[in-house]
Amino acid sequence: MISANFSAIFYLVSGVLFILALRGLSSPETSRQGNFFGIVGMIIAVVVTFLSIGNFSSGFIYVLIFILIGGSIGAFIAYRIPMTAMPELVAGFHSLVGLAAVFVAISAFLNPEAFNLGNPGNIKLGSLIEMSIGAAVGAITFSGSVIAFLKLQGIMSGSPITFKGQHPLNAIILISIIFLIYFLCSTQSSNLFWILLAVSFLIGFLLIIPIGGADMPVVISMLNSYSGWAAAGIGFTLENTALIITGALVGSSGAILSYIMCKGMNRSFFNVILGGWGATDETSKNISKEQRPVKSGNADDAAFLMKNASSVIIVPGYGMAVAQAQHALREMVDTLKKNDIKVSYAIHPVAGRMPGHMNVLLAEANVPYDEVFELEEINNDFANADVAFVIGANDVTNPVAKTDPKSPIYGMPVLDVEKCKSVLFVKRSLSPGYAGIDNDLFYKENTLMLFADAKKMTEDITKNL
Repeated sequence: MISANFSAIFYLVSGVLFILALRGLSSPETSRQGNFFGIVGMIIAVVVTFLSIGNFSSGFIYVLIFILIGGSIGAFIAYRIPMTAMPELVAGFHSLVGLAAVFVAISAFLNPEAFNLGNPGNIKLGSLIEMSIGAAVGAITFSGSVIAFLKLQGIMSGSPITFKGQHPLNAIILISIIFLIYFLCSTQSSNLFWILLAVSFLIGFLLIIPIGGADMPVVISMLNSYSGWAAAGIGFTLENTALIITGALVGSSGAILSYIMCKGMNRSFFNVILGGWGATDETSKNISKEQRPVKSGNADDAAFLMKNASSVIIVPGYGMAVAQAQHALREMVDTLKKNDIKVSYAIHPVAGRMPGHMNVLLAEANVPYDEVFELEEINNDFANADVAFVIGANDVTNPVAKTDPKSPIYGMPVLDVEKCKSVLFVKRSLSPGYAGIDNDLFYKENTLMLFADAKKMTEDITKNL
């Protein structure tokens, strides 16, 4: 057993390691080191928590058993999950964090003596406030993350689901949660506690269903923030310093990331928080445009253009992830390099289904970090490049975002792919992206459409090279 002073010191050490982990994860080059710091910090926090408990009872044997079972399941899932399914995994794990916060709140409310919070019906006011907020945010995180998981997995439609009066209903429910917390703290009624949880589960569901698949990167980041605040709230209830620090770090970093992404896409941060983004301009999505002629080609045409180029910029998107074409793409790029062709990768901040999704996939294929560039770093290079190879990206390359004020993506920074001498666009069909609008890039004079599965087309191009 260790004293409270030593526990505080070790919790501080784990908190510092968590901060170093975030610092490391901010760059691909230091991400492995960041992961290591996070793992060590969490091990210290868990061990210290157990050693800080005065007397071990037989119940702790069951706790250890369940930790081993849960840890084994988590390790197995992490080992087996493909990188293409990482967004779904993150959403699923967020839901578990929220559910854990709800379960702890239920335990603390039903048996406050075990947590030194008072007696049933006479719980400390401060603890009850923290517990209520943690439970509400945890419930919202759980149900919201479940919907995000279902959308990402394709079990549920990725299109926005809206109905008349949706936003007023959300506002009423959110206000009712505040009143429920107030009356719960005043009366400590168990009925109000269960109603609070039920209403919170409901609003989490309603906040995410109107958000479309194109907006999932911001949603994942936002739910990450929610899970952190839920953990922090429960940390106050348990008087656990490590949980408070960890939750605050996750909550604040997720909120900052969501804000940065919204700002970069010219979207309202508050609309995303309140579930409003993705539910607008729905009527404009259903307007069918007159079909315009496109130029289509095959792998031999693409190989010819690339072979005669001096520089090629690769633009990956979610279509690459679906086709699991990252390894085939790396092989194609290696072939181009052997012919002394300069190759770079252009990554849009919201390409894919979660922040950094494309970076993770390219890292899995061992693409060198110094060849991967963010939008701000490489956008000016398109005008001087010979070929842009767009593999599975759509909305993030649409020039309409810069020219049509009526477009739902107007104002969103996009990659200036159309400025290249030649654009090779790999896509199964001319169907619109998640924003539901036509991509003007398809019809440009310098664009050659390659209608095929991304992996198969990339492999065929490599053979022709």
